[in-house]
Amino acid sequence: MSKQLARRVGHVNKFLKVASANAAATHNNYFTYVNELSHPIEREPKIVSAEEAVGCIKSGDTVFAQGAAGTPNVLLNAMTMHGKCNKLEKITVCHMHTEGPAEYCKPEYKDIFRSNSFFMGGNVRKAVAEGRGDNVPIFLHEIPQLFYKKIVKPDVTLIHVSPPDRHGYCSLGTSVDCVRAGLLNSKMIVAQINPHMPRTFGDSIIHKSHFDFAVEVNEKLPQHGTGEISAVEKKIGQLIAENLVKDGATLQMGIGSIPDAVLAALHNHKDLGIHSEMFANGVVELVKKGCVTNSKKQMHRGRIVGSFLIGDQALYDFVNDNPFIEMLAIDYVNNTSVVKQQPRMTAINSCIEVDLTGQVCSDSIGTRFYSGFGGQVDFIRGAAEGLDGLGVPIIAMPSTTNKGESKIVPMLKPGAGVVTSRAHVHYVVTEHGIASLFGKNVRQRMYELIQIADPKHREALEKAACERLGVMPSPN
Repeated sequence: MSKQLARRVGHVNKFLKVASANAAATHNNYFTYVNELSHPIEREPKIVSAEEAVGCIKSGDTVFAQGAAGTPNVLLNAMTMHGKCNKLEKITVCHMHTEGPAEYCKPEYKDIFRSNSFFMGGNVRKAVAEGRGDNVPIFLHEIPQLFYKKIVKPDVTLIHVSPPDRHGYCSLGTSVDCVRAGLLNSKMIVAQINPHMPRTFGDSIIHKSHFDFAVEVNEKLPQHGTGEISAVEKKIGQLIAENLVKDGATLQMGIGSIPDAVLAALHNHKDLGIHSEMFANGVVELVKKGCVTNSKKQMHRGRIVGSFLIGDQALYDFVNDNPFIEMLAIDYVNNTSVVKQQPRMTAINSCIEVDLTGQVCSDSIGTRFYSGFGGQVDFIRGAAEGLDGLGVPIIAMPSTTNKGESKIVPMLKPGAGVVTSRAHVHYVVTEHGIASLFGKNVRQRMYELIQIADPKHREALEKAACERLGVMPSPN
């Protein structure tokens, strides 16, 4: 071989070695090699302190945080201090409902962080009301599209997971919802690994090799116990259980006193199923008593389907390592085309107020934003479209506020938003009865709703209805 040829071969070999090294680096990079969270890649996460882990966050970044019981509060608190100590600015923190103090929303951090809620919790309401935070009106099942369509582009995603198993797999545990979509579209992933996080199945699996940084913590999850159910709530629960929930029904309900009251009244039912974006403590007792079997489902038969949850330790122990529970992505669980396939789909949702035509306000009190759209419309519509024709969409609420004001009103408060339209509403339940609105004209609807209003408000409601219609509301 000539010296000239040898030099050329040497250059080629050197080039190939560099190319090979670059390819290997690319091969081991999650974001350029594989876009699947359950696929292991050849790297180990860096186990560091929370302060070191959040050091990757810089000014102008978008940070997405897991929510509900899975809120990574150790990381969020460290992020707040990192922003303060390093004089960062203009960091957007995106999230659904989160638990914990949300320190980054305090007034003193307004130039560093700005919260952007896909569903507001109590810890960010003040920031939104004072102009230091934002909220996005959006159906729960559409939140993943914010990431897939690159409307929200996270630079860093903060998550809270169970410890890796012998294969290296962690679980998102209590909160899958839109987190998977956020992870798939995030530049960096920082994980808070906690032995108290339940290991759940379904779309919750993520291999540890996808973590850029990991922080080991040992902290109890946020808890919401079952509070004392009032006489009014108990009556609402009984009315729904005895009149609207049939054996073999598939249930969707949220968290709170009214869902708890309904669940407490279902102990004589059988073959119930659960397909709900979230579920709480009362489901555990119904499973133990044999009331919830999921045996009538055609999809996920024999399984409870959820997307996120928050409750007490008994609930977390129940879902831990339990294949009876499938935690699936919110764009599947809340998809109307999936919901309507569930047998006797019975959706139970609450609200802030209902006007006499049946319009439902659930996310705001007048002009003040309170929560979000959530999954109410997803399930109210899905139940109404039930393929078996047996779906039951329910709006349930006490007839009055804590101050004694009627929650059935002539018109919604000025500035209040309509979450569920009058055409979507089928049943409205208060402690005074059940109003069936589907197929009713406006005059009949007003009559039905006045009958379940608090008696001391009925005369005023009738007067308002008559002034609006030019005739008294009546059943026929």
